[in-house]
Formats: sequence, structure tokens, C-alpha cells
Amino acid sequence: MGQSNVPLIAITGPTASGKSDVGVALAQLLESGGEVVNADAMQLYRGMDIGTAKLTGAEMQGVRHHLLDVLDVTQTAEVATYQGQARDTFAQVRDRGHVPVLVGGSGLYVRAALDDLRFPGTDPVVRARWEAELEALGPHTLHARLADRDPDAAAKILPGNGRRIVRALEVGEITGRPFAASLPEQTYLEPALQIGLAVPREQLDARIDARVERMWAAGLVEEVRALEGRGLRDGLTAGRALGYAQVLDAFDGKTTEDEARELTARLTRRFARKQESWFRRDPRVHWLEAPDGADPVDLARRVLQLLPVASPA
Repeated sequence: MGQSNVPLIAITGPTASGKSDVGVALAQLLESGGEVVNADAMQLYRGMDIGTAKLTGAEMQGVRHHLLDVLDVTQTAEVATYQGQARDTFAQVRDRGHVPVLVGGSGLYVRAALDDLRFPGTDPVVRARWEAELEALGPHTLHARLADRDPDAAAKILPGNGRRIVRALEVGEITGRPFAASLPEQTYLEPALQIGLAVPREQLDARIDARVERMWAAGLVEEVRALEGRGLRDGLTAGRALGYAQVLDAFDGKTTEDEARELTARLTRRFARKQESWFRRDPRVHWLEAPDGADPVDLARRVLQLLPVASPA
């Protein structure tokens, strides 16, 4: 098949599973070349580099990357907005004769990019009212209210995630339907191949711990300090990102820096389990074993073998 007919390829899986490196290797191996499209919500933010393990220019190895550094930390990441940006980017990549390679572990963002998924609109008045309730009562009280109205949604949203609780309450009010009803059957908008990278649990936990140590050594605290001056605390999304929120708490004296580092590692390990659970629920994902020592190029070649026709460079 011509390169233009190669399905869109997505490299997914939990944090620290090696997605970024495999995405670069795959883009290089594709016959007419691939271009990476980011599907990590936190990598949308300018300046959030160390704490999100964003690839450096050298690590991109000349592969074009898209949808990185498109938001200021004061802006709120919206999946519906991202969906339009991702699809426009896919079309532009195709127009250049290349293959889009979607890379990231933000599950809803991956689905938004790949699936025939329509997001309910927003009502500023309803949203503002629920946000005022959140401010006055706190997320746990609102979560209890959501549990009364939409138990299924409440079961899937952490009691401390005020933003998602508000969104679920807003959608329920303006549509009259449960929040989960806004996620229909899994149907690709265009042909796609989803790959999940599977790492043994103990190895993944060790990778996460090592990554957090590297982030601190690379200057995460200094990065957060600089972003604080650019409004990080005002960001509803960015200011709550793993690592960044914990460092801000250390700045405020709520924890020590060592405690912030340990908590970041623990929360990231928990987050990785949730990511894997999300992708495991999608039967369309082809899982590749990616244990310690796995070569990204070898993994990329295994991805090519799953395509109807694929010619390595």
C-alpha cells in the first residue's frame, strides 16, 4: 500500500514505558517518514520540560514533533480543543506525504484524537456555578453530590479531582444524561493502529523512581520556580501536574523537598497503573512487551510488522 494509506499509528501506555523513543524510531523507519503528534496533556505546556520528560531537540533526532509547547501554564488544557488541533495536524502531516505517529499516555486525549468522539458543549453559567460550589465546599463534598446524581461517573473520578467533578456535574446538568454517556462505543474516525508498551510492574516502578530522581537532579525545582513567576499557581491544569504541585507545596512549607520528591514518585507509580488500566480496557490496543533493555528500534520494527504493508527505510 502507498505510504498515504498506512493507518495512523498511536504509541500508548503508562509513563516511563519508553513511548517517546519508540515514536521517534518508528517515524524514522516509516518508508516516507513519520511525524510525531503529542498526546500527553502536560507536554502541551511551554516550559514544563523536565517534569514531563519532554524530549530535547537532540533526542528528537530530526523527527518533526507537533502539539508541544502550545499552551501557557495559566491556560486550561481542554480535550475538545486538543481534538481539533490533533486532527488538523494529522491532515497536514498526510498532505506532506508522511504518516502521523500519535505518542502519549493521556488516555482521553488519545481517544479524542483517534475515535469518532463528540464532546458535550459547555455552558459558562452552569460551569461558573459549579466552580463556585467547588470553591466554597471543596472537591470531596461535590464528589458526594456527583455520587448521588451519577454513581458511575463518581466511581471513575478521584474525590480530589475538582475539575473533572465540575465537568461531570456540568455535563449531567446541560445534557440530562450521565457523564459516561458522552464516551460512546470505541470506533476509529479513520483507520488506526494502537500500540501499548507493556513493562513488568517492578521494572516500571523502578524506572519511575529513577526518572523522578533524574528530574530533581536536572533542575525540576528551578523549573517550577521559573514557572511560578509565569503564573503556574493560577493554572487549573498545569499547576496540579505531578511533580509541579508537589514542588509548589514544598515552596509553601507544606512538605519538605525530600517529601515532595518521594510523593511525586509514589503518585506517579499510582498514575501509571491507572494509565495502563485505561488502555487495557480498549481491546483494539496491540500490546508489545517492552522490558528493561528493549531497543526502541526493535520495538518500532515490531510495530511495522503489524501494518498490512510497511517498508523500513
